[in-house]
Amino acid sequence: MRTKLLAAVFILGVALAAACPLKAQSASSSASSSASSSASSSASAAAAPSPVEDRLTRLEQKTAEAQSAGDNAWMLTCSALVLMMTGPGLALFYGGLVRQKNVLATMMHSFALMALVTVVWAFVGYSLCFHSGNPFVGGFGYSFLNGVGSAPDPDYAATIPQQTFMIYQLMFAIITPALISGAIAERVRFSAVAVFMILWSLLVYAPMAHMVWGKGGLLNASLGGRFPTLDFAGGTVVHITSGVSALVCALYIKRRVGYPQRPMKPHSVVLSVIGACLLWVGWFGFNAGSALAANGLATSAFVATHLAAAAAALGWAGAEWMRNGKPSVLGAISGAVAGLVAITPASGFVKPMPALAIGLVAGVFCYMMVALVKMKLGYDDSLDAFGVHGAGGTIGAVLTGVFATRAVNPIFKDSAGRELPVGLMDGNAGQMANQLIGIAIAWALAIVGSLVILKIVDTLIGFRVSEEQETAGLDLTQHGEEGYNLET
Repeated sequence: MRTKLLAAVFILGVALAAACPLKAQSASSSASSSASSSASSSASAAAAPSPVEDRLTRLEQKTAEAQSAGDNAWMLTCSALVLMMTGPGLALFYGGLVRQKNVLATMMHSFALMALVTVVWAFVGYSLCFHSGNPFVGGFGYSFLNGVGSAPDPDYAATIPQQTFMIYQLMFAIITPALISGAIAERVRFSAVAVFMILWSLLVYAPMAHMVWGKGGLLNASLGGRFPTLDFAGGTVVHITSGVSALVCALYIKRRVGYPQRPMKPHSVVLSVIGACLLWVGWFGFNAGSALAANGLATSAFVATHLAAAAAALGWAGAEWMRNGKPSVLGAISGAVAGLVAITPASGFVKPMPALAIGLVAGVFCYMMVALVKMKLGYDDSLDAFGVHGAGGTIGAVLTGVFATRAVNPIFKDSAGRELPVGLMDGNAGQMANQLIGIAIAWALAIVGSLVILKIVDTLIGFRVSEEQETAGLDLTQHGEEGYNLET
């Protein structure tokens, strides 16, 4: 019995010994499988972004999309505002200043350029201004708007489609030659004006725009130009070139019949006031829009523009009041336009108080150019295009170099990214030399280019209408219409 009991215990011990390794092996295998699964899960978790990271990525994308949408909406609005400056703004402003028999012909100059320059711009004008070329003019890579689509060009405006940038710049190209027409109003053939303006846009405006604003341009301040000239919205590109060309055209074509002995008063100052008010409003698109984004710089340019226009209106009217004993409405609106011209290059670089100073100086200075210098020299700048735009653009470009500050626009930086002084009052006296170089180039290009084009067009078509046609009025002789039907 005892022997049987011992045998049973022995067999049970052997069975337990055999079972233990299997259990350990099974546990080990289970642990190994669990560890492998855990490692695989960890690897998958590391490869896939966490919910927080995914949400941050999507938030950043939506923020960028919202900024782009906001900037694009602002720039399309500014494009419409700048077009409004030409028609109806400039058309009404200039149309009211001429005699009744020439109102349609004068307004037609502005309207026709809205069509002519648009087509030229789409074909080759935009490319010559903004495609990479040499320091003086752009290339032909954007001809027929090839490659100009919804993708931004980060060199110019990183948050808006390049097509938006293109259409905005087109509005500048439209109004610039239209400004010239004010100097030669009431005595020129429409066909000659049309051909002259097309050639001028290609041979004068395009090179100047590329030099100041284009990639690799000689005067470009933000993209490494040899002589960085500060011109935020077109003091040299728009106003000096058009104003100086206007003077050249007025001298070449000579005076109107009877000028200055015969009075040639504006037929409707009311129209001119409406036009000037539209110009003032549209100029916010012109200057604030040149920030190319809906940002703080746009706000600064907007404020500077408004303050300068107000100060210039008071400056011109005040100077006229002191000299003539009363301020005229025509003087006040002319002063406002002069202030808008002068602040154009400075609008994105100066604080509010310097903007007031620029406007005040421009109002008085341009009044003197129109009331004293023009009368003394005797040239017939019909609607004072040079006195306001040429003179105002020049004084504005000079004063930009004086008052520009990095506190508004830190356009200059060293290799380490530190902000450098911008204008004379900011500690950069050398900027005045660059401003004068830019001004000199604008004057020279406008004078030489305009003379060459005038000679070509005058030889091929003939610029001046006959004395009989001028006496009858350009509305009838050039367009077969009259501005007003006075029959009862």
